[in-house]
Amino acid sequence: MRKIKFLIIFYYLIPLIIFGQVKVTKVGTTSAQFLKIEAGARAVAMGGAFVAVDNDATALYWNPSGIARLNFPEVVILHTKWFLDIIYDFVGVILPLGNFGTIGASITSLSMGEKKVRTIIYPEGTGEKYDAGDIALGISYAKNLTNRFSIGGTFKYIHQKIWHMSSSSIAFDIGTLFTTDFYGMKIGMSISNFGNKMKLEGKDTYIFYDPDETKYGNNDKIPAEMRTDEYSLPLIFRVGVAMDVLKGDRNRLTLAVDAVHPNDNTENLNLGFEYALRNALFLRAGYKNLFTENSEEGLTMGVGIEYNFFKSVLLKIDYAYQDFGILNNVQRFSLGLKF
Repeated sequence: MRKIKFLIIFYYLIPLIIFGQVKVTKVGTTSAQFLKIEAGARAVAMGGAFVAVDNDATALYWNPSGIARLNFPEVVILHTKWFLDIIYDFVGVILPLGNFGTIGASITSLSMGEKKVRTIIYPEGTGEKYDAGDIALGISYAKNLTNRFSIGGTFKYIHQKIWHMSSSSIAFDIGTLFTTDFYGMKIGMSISNFGNKMKLEGKDTYIFYDPDETKYGNNDKIPAEMRTDEYSLPLIFRVGVAMDVLKGDRNRLTLAVDAVHPNDNTENLNLGFEYALRNALFLRAGYKNLFTENSEEGLTMGVGIEYNFFKSVLLKIDYAYQDFGILNNVQRFSLGLKF
């Protein structure tokens, strides 16, 4: 038993050793940035310290192994008005299948309305309009290997589009969750968006090329295509701990901390807590991106309620406030149903 515990602890330490060697900021060097927008008002209100809490359907985003701990079918819906009239949506569904494990599916979408095409010559618009949108479709599976250790993964299809250009890729998430015998403390780990690079392609890169402008009479309209660069997906490694420091019939207080290593920024810490009163009213707060240079994210807070609807359905309503500094704030609502 001691050997098993040592192997599990060593497994969690390997990524910290690998990723913790060099501190380099590479902001703006990855594609599909919408994958970094966090899902779930509950998790956001707790400062994004959720990889080890991970006990609702938003585990599909944070740590897919967490869905193995859910015993009933669950649905979560999140709708957020992001910056500049951009809309962010997330829908997740999980279905426990007994000893076979648990399966889940998710849709993440970022969309906007049509905008005028403006140029230097026509600053008020050319008469054309363009739009842009991103979508990610995920299929997840998780299983409890023991009564303390769970593992899970997600396969994702990612697609981005702006006017006549588009790009697609596939990616994988993998996560583990381990419950220790130290007052039930949980340790979670996940790696998100491990996949192919993305490259925009479409008719906007098609041009006519003159191979030698100094020669008269040569073909100056040879069909050609401009090459666009490839960009990596926003790979995110998270490891965190969570523990119920107060747990009774009427009250519960959960504390959580996550260490985060993205491939396009510096390492940071997320802190959060959740206080539950009679498992019906929930108060949450946290702080994001500690130690990140030039971060506009910080304080988060929120509330939640749970109510038995028609006795057989549990209704969850969560609200989160997230401070974004000079960008003001974002307010999120999510709705959950447990059957």
